[in-house]
Amino acid sequence: MPGAPDGASAYRILYDSVDLSGEQIPVSGVVIVPKGPAPPRGRPIVAWAHPTTGVVSGCAPSLARVFFASVQGLTAMLARGYVVAATDYPGLGTPETHPYLVGISEGRAVLDSVRAARQIPGADAASAFAVWGHSQGGHAALYAGLLAAQYAPELHLVGIAAAAPATDLRTLMTDDLGTGGGNNITAMTIWSWSRIYKAPMEAVVTRQAMPVIDRLASLCIERWFDMLTRRGPTLGLEKGFLKVANLADTEPWRRLLAENSPGPLSPDIPVFIAQGAADRLVRPSVTTGYVNTLCQNGSKVRFDVLPGVGHAFIARDVASRAVAWIASRFKGDRPPSDCSGS
Repeated sequence: MPGAPDGASAYRILYDSVDLSGEQIPVSGVVIVPKGPAPPRGRPIVAWAHPTTGVVSGCAPSLARVFFASVQGLTAMLARGYVVAATDYPGLGTPETHPYLVGISEGRAVLDSVRAARQIPGADAASAFAVWGHSQGGHAALYAGLLAAQYAPELHLVGIAAAAPATDLRTLMTDDLGTGGGNNITAMTIWSWSRIYKAPMEAVVTRQAMPVIDRLASLCIERWFDMLTRRGPTLGLEKGFLKVANLADTEPWRRLLAENSPGPLSPDIPVFIAQGAADRLVRPSVTTGYVNTLCQNGSKVRFDVLPGVGHAFIARDVASRAVAWIASRFKGDRPPSDCSGS
């Protein structure tokens, strides 16, 4: 794959993962290998979990013209000698429906991308890995942590870094409803889950909103300004969207939102979480609440809140700190923690 920075080698890959029914499925992605000789114990791996890019096959990040620029902290990770594995998630780049914000699906795809990276000839990738993700990717990173011990016991997870992760999906789908970003997230979730879980979309969505949701589902988000092309359809949802007062009070949506909201991680997995104080999509109070849950469960959590930063740029603005934190985890340093009593 051409265009890799700093003399690195990049490979577009197709690898095996497992869907919600336990069946093998193909998933696409990219593996980037830094130049130079590998250390004796092999190169550590960072699994990059991308933010929302869309819900249809053509929205795969590996197909985007700006792919390498979209991997926040890529240059710093390659300079430190890390192999970077970047999954597209199921259904982006492959024919099946993308399970948008479906935690188990995302987590398995992230872990299997690490397995795939270790099979690249010349990568000399070690079993030690970290996960770094933004927004939907933060959600995926947390689920990779929840699944790692049982799903991929041969791998060694040293830590998880997440920027503005989607955690409490019930709040995400209700508090933000009526805003452009909130309507987009809710529309894509309904579109995907109606196909993945067979949840009846027509029971909660107005008839006039159906074609608007289909239109939004067809549009990809490669860069932040692609949201401008979604403005027209998004405004259409303001004329009538949901039939129900609160999606999170309606089954099966209530149950599915709870099932796909990550719980606390094992206390032996260090965590770095970043949040923009000006984020209007993933609210700072929600992320703070999840950090408090991690702390109460015994996790070592570094929590960085960046004043004046919104949702779109938090991963870019905190990438250097995240990569430095990951580097300390690979070195085996004692994890720092902002939890009281740590």
